[in-house]
Amino acid sequence: MQGFRGTTICAVKKDGKIAIAGDGQVTMSESVIFKSNAKKVRRIFDGKVIVGFAGSVADAFSLNERFEEMLNKYSGNLMRSAVALAGLWRDDKVARKLDALMIVADKSTLLIIDGTGDVIEPQDEVCAIGSGGNYALAAAKALKQNTDLSAKEIAYRSLKIASEICVFTNDNITVEEL
Repeated sequence: MQGFRGTTICAVKKDGKIAIAGDGQVTMSESVIFKSNAKKVRRIFDGKVIVGFAGSVADAFSLNERFEEMLNKYSGNLMRSAVALAGLWRDDKVARKLDALMIVADKSTLLIIDGTGDVIEPQDEVCAIGSGGNYALAAAKALKQNTDLSAKEIAYRSLKIASEICVFTNDNITVEEL
C-alpha cells in the first residue's frame, strides 16, 4: 500500500508580515481522497514559528518534530535550527529516507527545507511546495506583484487557485500569519 500524501503549502512575506497557507487534503495512492480537513500548517515554539509541510504524512510529522527539537536546542534561532536539521537529514540514515518538505518562518525569516537537506531562502519572498506548489507559486507571485493584497490574503488566494487546478489540493485552507 502506498503512503498518504498530497498537499500544497504557500508562503508570502509582504509589508513586514509572513503568512503560510496549506490545504487540507490527504491522498492515499493516486486516486483516493483519504481526508479533506488535515492541518498541515501550524504554529510551534510558543506561537513564534509557523511550519507548513508536504510529502508523506508520517515523514512530515517526524520532520516537524525534529525541527521543533532544533528550535528548542538553538533558542528559537530559525536559520541555525534549519541548518542543523538539514545536517541531521543528510547525515542520518533514517532521516535521509524521509519524503517530506517544509516551509518554516518566524517574524523575519522565510525558509524552505527540502527533501535533500537543503535550506533555501526563497527569491521574491514567496515560495510554495507540494503537488500544487507550482500553481500556488505562480499565483502568489502574480498577486504580490500586481495587487495591494496582504500577505495573508495572497497566500489564501494562491491556495484557492491551486485547488482549482491540482487534483491533490483542496480548498479547505488553513492560514497562519506572523
